Amino acid sequence: MQTKIASLIALLTLLAVDPALAHHPMGGETPTTFWHGLLSGLGHPVIGLDHLAAVIAVGCLAATQPKGALLAAGYVVATMIGAAAHIGEATVPNAEVFVALSVVALGLIVFRKTPLRRDVAFALFAAAGLLNGYALGEAIAGAERTPIVAYFIGLAAIQTAIALAVMFGQRMLAERAQLQLLAMRVIGAFAVGAGAAILLQRYATGA
Repeated sequence: MQTKIASLIALLTLLAVDPALAHHPMGGETPTTFWHGLLSGLGHPVIGLDHLAAVIAVGCLAATQPKGALLAAGYVVATMIGAAAHIGEATVPNAEVFVALSVVALGLIVFRKTPLRRDVAFALFAAAGLLNGYALGEAIAGAERTPIVAYFIGLAAIQTAIALAVMFGQRMLAERAQLQLLAMRVIGAFAVGAGAAILLQRYATGA
């Protein structure tokens, strides 16, 4: 039953995600003020379902780790570094493909029955954070200093809030093993579906 639910979630996510339209809370325009930058930073990781799936999966995986909050924070810091690299005109060819693969990887690992080693989890979070951050940096590239600072504030705040909320939520379910397992499978399926949707769209358009 749980596997069927997870499969349905993945399928619905594949059908629902429109990667071409899912990353522009400011209508695709570069933020020009502090408030525009802040709103853009708060919105991008939520409107972009692949980025949302990534940070939710990170929170879920962090729940299985000692000092998981630090690992989740490490992911957020990595996204900041990745976004800063994009603003600094670093170039990652086919970045969307690598982002999608990182989201799929996070989703698949959520399905594991045993927790990752802490060093492996740290490396995974760092790599996924850098890739997702690089993609998120596209929204603010070319903006002035003030909206960039505001964007980073919003980006850090919303991702930290989501990751920690999921982490503590999963830990609260520790005494209800079946419900916790179902939640993990739903999250894993959501991440796999969101990442696969990006890959399928890229394949379909030949990009």
